Amino acid sequence: MASRSARSRVLLFTSCPYEGGAGADTRLAASIAASMPDRDFLWFTRWPSRGSRGPTRGKGIPIVSRDGAPHVPERLQVALAGGVLARRTDLVHAVLTIGGTYPLFSRLRRGLLGGGPVIHTVPGVMDAGLLERARPLGTTVALSEATAGQLRSAGFGDVRVIPPTIPLDRWPWRPRTTGSTPVVLFAGHHDPRGGAREAVTAAAEAHRRGARFRLVLAMRARPGQDERALEAALRALAAREGLPEVDVQGHVPDMPGLLEATDVLLFPPRQLGGKADVPFVVLEALATGRPVILSDLPQFSALGDAASRAPVGDRHRTGELLARLLERPRQWEMQARLGRATVEELFGPDRFRAQYERLYKEALA
Repeated sequence: MASRSARSRVLLFTSCPYEGGAGADTRLAASIAASMPDRDFLWFTRWPSRGSRGPTRGKGIPIVSRDGAPHVPERLQVALAGGVLARRTDLVHAVLTIGGTYPLFSRLRRGLLGGGPVIHTVPGVMDAGLLERARPLGTTVALSEATAGQLRSAGFGDVRVIPPTIPLDRWPWRPRTTGSTPVVLFAGHHDPRGGAREAVTAAAEAHRRGARFRLVLAMRARPGQDERALEAALRALAAREGLPEVDVQGHVPDMPGLLEATDVLLFPPRQLGGKADVPFVVLEALATGRPVILSDLPQFSALGDAASRAPVGDRHRTGELLARLLERPRQWEMQARLGRATVEELFGPDRFRAQYERLYKEALA
């Protein structure tokens, strides 16, 4: 007879439909579901459907959504449907960033999610001040030791650390493109301290040091933002800094292709602001064989020497690191190979699957 954990039905609880774009919450939920194809998941799916597929087993619960993003109507539908479904499943696995609405949600946990076991994977914390009013939903999973320490200090108690993963078959090693102008990529959101402006000023510093390259800013707007005005502001900043080749783009449908054409990923945020502790684009770049330059945030410490890091907000040091990588092919190659090896060792799917399988068995015992 099959064990209870093998027969278990799991509610994959996210704040928007499973197909809700490139957000950390839904991407982590997809990683969890893909790593355990034998589980029966219930997940929230977008209606009307856009042809996306969910986990290999289980059932999608339709949520009316115009674009799949976590707007207020989507959040309300998820809360109502989740309250019903949580009582019909063996385990609730919430994948939720701790943002502005989380403290209230956590205090209503029993009324919304019932009294059964809950695992809460925390992609990130938007503001550490929110933790003063927040409560754990159950066993908590952080993506880094830095965030785990924050959560434990806030009284979350049992906090595990399971780093994120990416499908390595979708992000294979790619040799460096030669014979054309090098490309430096920043990919992120238009957040005030999210790194886009810092990338422009650091790139300008590298340019003043003699490095020649094209800076590509792949930007994603959040709901309610004026995307055109924000893109225009980045172009104006680049012009003031004397940076000649800057390409500001919106949504990129072919991220593997863009990373293959990239020479260096430049990601120097002052704070992560709710992004995954190790952003997926960083892992994707390292897996592809592209060196990465980061600001020295504590969440990035798990990468060790696989990524170059500069003090937060230090445009001069960041620009110096960028110029060196572009000018020294042997250093570039060494960083590229170390990055790929680190992703395979620490962020591979087998390790991720084993850690979550142990946690599921423990929760369902």
